[in-house]
Amino acid sequence: MTGPTTDGPNTHGSKPPVVDVRQLLDPELRPVLGAFDLPTFDAETIATIRSSQFPAPELSDAVVRTDHEVPSRVAGDPPVPVRVHRPAGRKGRLPAILTIHGGGYVIGSYVMDDAMLDRWCPALGIVGVSVEYRLAPETPYPGPLEDCYSALYWAHEHAEELGIDPAFIGTYGVSAGGGLAAALGLLARDRGEVPLAFQLLDCPMLDDRQTTPSIGDAGLYLWTAASNDFGWRSYLGARFGTDDIPSYAAAARSTDVTGLPPTCVVVGSIDGFRDEDVEFAGRLNQAGVPCELHVIAGLPHAYLLVPAAAAVQLAEHCKEHWLARQLDRHAAR
Repeated sequence: MTGPTTDGPNTHGSKPPVVDVRQLLDPELRPVLGAFDLPTFDAETIATIRSSQFPAPELSDAVVRTDHEVPSRVAGDPPVPVRVHRPAGRKGRLPAILTIHGGGYVIGSYVMDDAMLDRWCPALGIVGVSVEYRLAPETPYPGPLEDCYSALYWAHEHAEELGIDPAFIGTYGVSAGGGLAAALGLLARDRGEVPLAFQLLDCPMLDDRQTTPSIGDAGLYLWTAASNDFGWRSYLGARFGTDDIPSYAAAARSTDVTGLPPTCVVVGSIDGFRDEDVEFAGRLNQAGVPCELHVIAGLPHAYLLVPAAAAVQLAEHCKEHWLARQLDRHAAR
């Protein structure tokens, strides 16, 4: 495990102290994130962000991209936009990764995955399938999750025409996308239609209860406790604050994590999601699921806004090295 983890249980029965994470931010990130003034997420904030077009990244010609409209597995739901990324010139059936973008369940687009898959597809020899799931609060749970499942099911069913090995499809999700990826792992396991080869969870948003010490830390960067509360309220709708929260809605609530695929969890030490992510990774290992956990010191949520920083590069290396090792299993088959 890279970097520090949280302390063990408090044996004195008292609450752990609130930590001001502003003093713990990695120095290389301070010039950017230290001056980054992001308002608390609410209906007005997301309307403003959604009205701004996501900047198109500069992409190489090493990847061929095709857009598709995938039929929903839920009767009456609209088709799901999916973008397929394939390394140019690569023949045969390749392993694939379904990617799920972040944005607190309320903002974001699959365009956000373009640059990452522009690197990963040729470097790792994989096909990327990015999904444009519907956003909350307009579409609360289970709509976004069912969109992700429809994309996964379609990629598996159309593996031959897409040049995908149907027996080796994994998932990647960041933030809310990581929460969806974790829930999708549970859903795919229980429906038994699509076998998952692996899941890579990047600072996943897993727990609607919001009771861990890390989400209560002072000075959280970019995604605060108030924004987190808004995101969960938006995603869960009328279920929020009730006991009617299935594990498919918030994976941290799952009482059975057996049978999930090999997993990697990466999170920053000053991310509000740190404790729920560490706890989830521990439960996977206790259940016999191979799970690698990296807690990177000094990184907050949305650390990828400073891609050149050494600590960010370490997080990227952890993810890509773990992915490469999963793909070694495919090559050895």
